[in-house]
Amino acid sequence: MPSQPMYKVIFHNCGHVYEVFARQIYQSDMWGFVEIEELVFGERSQILVDPGEEKLKNEFSGVKRSYIPLQSIVRIDEVDKEGAARISEGGGAKIAPFPVTPQPVAPSQGDE
Repeated sequence: MPSQPMYKVIFHNCGHVYEVFARQIYQSDMWGFVEIEELVFGERSQILVDPGEEKLKNEFSGVKRSYIPLQSIVRIDEVDKEGAARISEGGGAKIAPFPVTPQPVAPSQGDE
């Protein structure tokens, strides 16, 4: 068993499903968010490059901590070791976005 736990976090972002691996994950002090820290990307050989993982690596380069809205989270798993991070299309039948409640409508001037 590894000395530090490893988490696989799957979440929706801009119509895509992101699957990333992180060493730290916890509920944020900002209400409605989960914080993920210490993102882990697999060390691959320079000959074989996964374009999806490279895209994620570039997107999260320099990011110390990421705040993910709770309604975007699909699943969080504690795993034995990291796998390949990836981005996939969000329109699949296996994963559907969590329904979001509509925002309250501002009262009209006649309701005051």
